[in-house]
Amino acid sequence: PVFAGVNGSAIENFSCVIYNISFMNCTWQAGRGAPGDAQYFLYWQNSRYDDAMECELYIKDENDRNVGCRFQNVRINTPMAYFLVNGSSRDSLIQFYDKYIELYKIEILTPPSNVTVNCPGDAVGCIVTWQPPLKSNGKRKDCFMYEIHIQNK
Repeated sequence: PVFAGVNGSAIENFSCVIYNISFMNCTWQAGRGAPGDAQYFLYWQNSRYDDAMECELYIKDENDRNVGCRFQNVRINTPMAYFLVNGSSRDSLIQFYDKYIELYKIEILTPPSNVTVNCPGDAVGCIVTWQPPLKSNGKRKDCFMYEIHIQNK
């Protein structure tokens, strides 16, 4: 495909992470071929039925160029989200960058909560229980796998 704009002006190294259940950070670097005054703008679409939303809180570098975005109150409404970063410059056209991301793959889960250990005096073993981690989509707790490391008896 042919993209309008200066070669190498699209952003590079785009990545996003969801953390603490409802926060998402996305970061990128300016394209190596971008003019010095290039500025970038991030839009994302959480579902094909939602409108694309522009970043509300940009992360800026020392030259006041947008190089990331912080989102709050993120909800995963669909497994796949669409991200678009376009740019502007006084004298040049800037190539856009877009990507589909499977949101569950970029979520850093909270640890399990309410971990309890019960070792009755007359029993051979112990019973360990916990609550599954909270997730931004709130569904599908059946896909977790756990591993217990016993430090000492």
